[in-house]
Amino acid sequence: MDIKQLIGEATEYDKKLSLEAKKPKSWCKSVSAFANTFGGALIFGIADNDEIVGLENPNSDAEKISEIIKTRMDPIPEFRLRFEQVEDGKVLIILDIFKGEETPYYYSVDGVLEAYVRVGNESVKATSTGGYEFQINYDESKKPSFRSDRYQFTVVMPNLNYDVPQDVPRNVPQKKESNPLEIQILNMIKKDDKISTEKMAMTLGISSKTVKRHIKDIGIVRFIGRGFNGHWEIIDD
Repeated sequence: MDIKQLIGEATEYDKKLSLEAKKPKSWCKSVSAFANTFGGALIFGIADNDEIVGLENPNSDAEKISEIIKTRMDPIPEFRLRFEQVEDGKVLIILDIFKGEETPYYYSVDGVLEAYVRVGNESVKATSTGGYEFQINYDESKKPSFRSDRYQFTVVMPNLNYDVPQDVPRNVPQKKESNPLEIQILNMIKKDDKISTEKMAMTLGISSKTVKRHIKDIGIVRFIGRGFNGHWEIIDD
């Protein structure tokens, strides 16, 4: 059976031979990556070589998948579970993950949050500092940190303006050529003129709105066309 018949309109997908309930990260990172980028599908019961093996207890596996997503993902992405009966009565589970609006979507375990994005056909850990390290008075000891207990989750972000020398100007916009984020955005566009603002945002660890603001500040970039058919154009490099 053609995989495209199983996943429908999904352009991204991963295959799992079985549900690894005791190793949820092995597939939850794909859930995070799909929700953080363009959506996708996970097929349980199919080998890497596309051999259909099916699942022994699909109903039980479906319940475990739903429960793991609800307890391990933060926030919980929109998803859909469906069964697919194929040759010889074998049953697969298709887990559809939809592109989220509350990015980033994290995989959570023991108080540690990890976000993933799709790069090619792989789910890779996303950059999380989001340009924080480019601020005045930053060093590695002031990296954002996380703490959690059974009652609350806390993000600690040190005040980088504290004890800044008086001769360092505050709140002064950087020139285009010296803004690290804008340089990175421009380099991404040069490398891939069809890259989306969402993908740039996830790579840099910032919001799409912030990416769009920086593109506007760059002033020499414009998007021609619409959606997947459009592309970026550098007006004056």
